[in-house]
Amino acid sequence: MKQYGGYLIDLDGTMYKGEEEIEAAPRFIHALKERNIPYLFLTNNASLTQKTIAEKLNGFGIPAVPEDVFSTALATAKYISEQKSDARCFIVGENGLLEAIEQNGLQIVDEDADYVVMGLDRKVNYDKLAAACLQIRAGARFISTNSDMAIPREKGLYPGNGAITTAVEASTGVKATYIGKPETIIMEEAVRLLGKKKEQILMVGDNYKTDIQAGINTSLDTLMVFTGVSKREDLADLPTQPTYHENNLDNWIAKLT
Repeated sequence: MKQYGGYLIDLDGTMYKGEEEIEAAPRFIHALKERNIPYLFLTNNASLTQKTIAEKLNGFGIPAVPEDVFSTALATAKYISEQKSDARCFIVGENGLLEAIEQNGLQIVDEDADYVVMGLDRKVNYDKLAAACLQIRAGARFISTNSDMAIPREKGLYPGNGAITTAVEASTGVKATYIGKPETIIMEEAVRLLGKKKEQILMVGDNYKTDIQAGINTSLDTLMVFTGVSKREDLADLPTQPTYHENNLDNWIAKLT
């Protein structure tokens, strides 16, 4: 088996499932650390800050500092700031997205927005969606952190940001620009941050439509684990197979040298 010099690792469904632990995850990360293999946690969750995500990982026994986390909130803010450094942004989202927008010097506004930016917002309501639609109809560019239709939680799959974004797309007739997995925007920046060549990197995740497709779109090798969204029975119908697949990450640890 090919040995990899760096790992991009999904969170929900791969490192944990909502507030539920995935037993193999801490062992896998400790195995990478013992071998001095660099890794970056890569998440489509734009609702949490880097610090909060690192603390959550630590709570599961997974060693992490904020700098180990690259979220779609950070990728989105960077993308907008490169387009317009002082952009006015109407936000549908939570703390992770708000913090990333502010840290990149962008303005958070309620009207006359240059961009409408949508991330997972668990307190979203009709008025907020209506305001987003009005801003888009007035000419604001439409950006969405990620297209996940469902996210894994302890009780099953909950609605994701993609489901909320789709409602605004349907109302306005405007297609959002998506930043997160499976798009290459977040992946190319993550590769740069990891500091390894693409052929040295393995993308690890549980969701074929986001994690694995993101790796494929970015010409990375992929490892799909069946601890979250995608199931082993899905394999036969996939248009492009992941490079590897395992029931859990314990099976992969044995293959590390």
